[in-house]
Amino acid sequence: MTDQSPQLEGAPLIAPSSTDHPLYDQVVEACRTVYDPEIPVNIYDLGLVYTVEIDDQNDVKVIMTLTAPGCPVAGEMPGWVQEAVEPVAGVKSVDVELTWSPPWGMDMMSDEARLELGFM
Repeated sequence: MTDQSPQLEGAPLIAPSSTDHPLYDQVVEACRTVYDPEIPVNIYDLGLVYTVEIDDQNDVKVIMTLTAPGCPVAGEMPGWVQEAVEPVAGVKSVDVELTWSPPWGMDMMSDEARLELGFM
C-alpha cells in the first residue's frame, strides 16, 4: 500500500519564515508580547509560532498552534497575535492561521522557555 499523504517527501512540516525580511525581527518581538494565560512564557519562546511569512507588500501571515486543541483561549489567541503585530511600523496587514499539524510538543520550546519553566 502506498502512502497517499499530500506531503511531499522531504518537505518541511513547518513552512519556512521570512527571516531575511527587514520587518521579521520586529514581528517576532511583537509575537513575544503575547502570552499563553496558563504558562508564564511568551508564545514565541513556547514554540507556538511556527511561521512568520512576510511578502513584498509587507503583508504578514503568522501560522501558529496552541499547546492543545482544547486550549481555553483557542478562539482568542489568533486575535491577540494580530493585535500585537498590526501596530508594527511598516506592516500592511496581518493574517493569523491556527494549525494543528504538526502538533505542538515541549521540544519546540526555546532554551529560555525551558529554563523559565524549570525544565533545564
